[in-house]
Amino acid sequence: MTRRAAGSMDDKDSFVLRHLSELQPDLWWLDSDPLEPEARSSLIGDVRADLCVVGAGYTGLWTALLAKERDPERVVVVVEQYETGAGASGRNGGFCSASLTHGFGNGMRRFPAEMRLIEELGRENLDEIEATVRRYGIECDFERTGELRVAVEPWQLEGMAEEARLRNEMGDHVEVLSREEVRARIHSPLYEGGIFDPDGTALVDPARLVWGLERACLALGVTIHENSKVLRLEDVAEGVRVHAPYGTVTASKVALATNVFPSLVRSARKYVVPVFDYQLVTEPLSAAQRESIGWAGREGVSDAGNQFHYYRLTHDGCILWGGYDAIYNFRGKVQRDYEFNAATYATLASHFLKTFPQLAGIKFTHGWGGAIDTCTRFSPFWGTAHRGRVAYVMGFTGLGVGATRFGAQTMLDLLDGRDTTRTRLAMVRRKPLPFPPEPLRWLFIRLTQLSIRHADENQGRRNLWLRLLDRLGLGFDS
Repeated sequence: MTRRAAGSMDDKDSFVLRHLSELQPDLWWLDSDPLEPEARSSLIGDVRADLCVVGAGYTGLWTALLAKERDPERVVVVVEQYETGAGASGRNGGFCSASLTHGFGNGMRRFPAEMRLIEELGRENLDEIEATVRRYGIECDFERTGELRVAVEPWQLEGMAEEARLRNEMGDHVEVLSREEVRARIHSPLYEGGIFDPDGTALVDPARLVWGLERACLALGVTIHENSKVLRLEDVAEGVRVHAPYGTVTASKVALATNVFPSLVRSARKYVVPVFDYQLVTEPLSAAQRESIGWAGREGVSDAGNQFHYYRLTHDGCILWGGYDAIYNFRGKVQRDYEFNAATYATLASHFLKTFPQLAGIKFTHGWGGAIDTCTRFSPFWGTAHRGRVAYVMGFTGLGVGATRFGAQTMLDLLDGRDTTRTRLAMVRRKPLPFPPEPLRWLFIRLTQLSIRHADENQGRRNLWLRLLDRLGLGFDS
C-alpha cells in the first residue's frame, strides 16, 4: 500500500476544501451590520452606583435591564473590557432555548426531583425573552421555530420516546418522528428519526439581540463603559470598589458576568474551563438548493451524537453550521488567535457535505470560533462573595442565549436577598464539581474527549472512563 506524503491531499480532501476557497475568517453576524451601535466611552475617574455589573454580554445586560425594571431609581453601571457582545454573546449560533440545564436529559440526571419546576421556569423564561424583544422593539430576527434533534445513527434513537413521554408529562409538547417523517421535513440521507420540540427554541440574530439589549438598558438610564478591563475588587465601607485602569466604580452591590474570562472571585475559577467551538456560514442558497433540502419550517437542528452539530437557516437564506469539535487549550488560555481553526473548518465542511450531498459545490463565506464557559455539570451555577455584596453566575456551556436571562434574574435575587422559587432550587444552591488543576485538567479533558469520540464510533457504548464519570455524577456526554 502506498502512503501519502506528509501534507499531500487526496481527491476527497481536495473536493471538500474547494468549498472553503472563499472563506473569510470573520464573524458573519458583524459583517457590515447597520444596527451595530456606537462605541461607549471608557471608565474615567471615580463614580458611584447602586449596582455595578462587570461584563456586557447577555448575562451582564440582562442583569442591568432587570435591575432597572425592578427599581427604576437604582443607579446601574456596566463595565466591559472590550465592546458590548464581544465574547460568546455576539458569536454564537443564535439558538435561544427554553432549557436551563443544557437539555432535558442532562437536567434529569442531575436534578430529577426539581425537573418539572425547572422545565416550567425555562418555558416562562423564554416567553419573557420574547415579550422583552417585543416591548423594546429589538430587531434581532426573533422567530419561534422550535428545534429538531435528529438521530444520524440508529443507536441515537434510544431513549427518545421515553424522553418525549417525560417531557410531555412535565408540560412540554414534543413528538418523536420516524425516519420518513424527519426526512420529509429536511431532506438528508443521514437521518434515522428525531424528536421535535415546536415551541421550546427560538432563533435569533445573536449580535442584534445583544445590541438591542444594550439600547434597552441605555433607554432606562443604565451607564455602559467599554474598553475598561476590571482589574480587581476591593471591600470598602460603602460596599465594593471595582478597579479599572483609568477609574473606579464604588457600588453597594456587584454582579459578575464574565463568562469564560477569569473570575474576579478567585475561588470560582476552578469550576469553569473555556472550550472553543467553531461555525461556518454558506453563501445564500438558490431557490433550487432550498427546494432540494426542504426545511420549510426553518427549525433549528442539532444531531443526537455525543459530539454533535447544530445548524440553522439565517434570515437571508444561508446555512449556519457549527459544533462537533470542542477544543480545550492547555491552561485554559482564551486568545483571539484561537478563534480561527483551519483544520476544524475542513472537518465541519466534510460533515456538512455528508449531511447535504445535494448542496455539493456551495461555498462557505465565513468561519469563526469562540470560547464556551464549560463546567462539569454543563449548566449554570451561582455564588456570592464579599459578604454577599458580590454575586456571579457562569457555566452556561453553550446554551446561554436563553438561560442567561434566568441566570441574571437569579443573581439579582441573591444580591437583593430575596427568597424566591429560583433561589431555593438545588441547581442554584449547589455548585458543580471543580476541575482538577493543570496538568491533570488537560489530561482529564483530553481523555474524556477521546472517550466520547470512541463512544460515538461504537454505537454509543461508554468505556470505563465515561462510566466512572457517570458514577461520580459528572456524566459527560457532549
